[in-house]
Amino acid sequence: MNTLSNPQKTISWVVRITAAIILLQTLYFKFTGAPESIYIFTKVGMEPWGRYGSGVTELIASILLLINPTAWVGAFLALGVMGGAIFCHLTVLGIVVQNDHGLLFGLALTVALCSMVVLFLHRNQMLCVYDRLKTRRL
Repeated sequence: MNTLSNPQKTISWVVRITAAIILLQTLYFKFTGAPESIYIFTKVGMEPWGRYGSGVTELIASILLLINPTAWVGAFLALGVMGGAIFCHLTVLGIVVQNDHGLLFGLALTVALCSMVVLFLHRNQMLCVYDRLKTRRL
């Protein structure tokens, strides 16, 4: 099931830890109601429940990213949330939010890229789950 070479394992851990750290460090701002978070979620029409919901999803994703067998699930969740964030930046918020010089947008892109790398490296784990589900349906 886990057939990664040593360099692939190292890359996997680096991108998983990078994504998890970014996701975890933004939780403080979401859960404490930092003005920047309230501004963002108000502007996209999702305050406060979108802020809380995305925070909980990011917390779950970061935990799953750090557990080897579930890393691909965490990456999938993180990619979904970051896809929404990137979409909101491109359509409603803009790249620069409250003079952050594009930092939040860059962090969202970084997590999305890391998540894609994890999904690529752990694709065999996803296929194993698919095969098990397919077999049970027959």
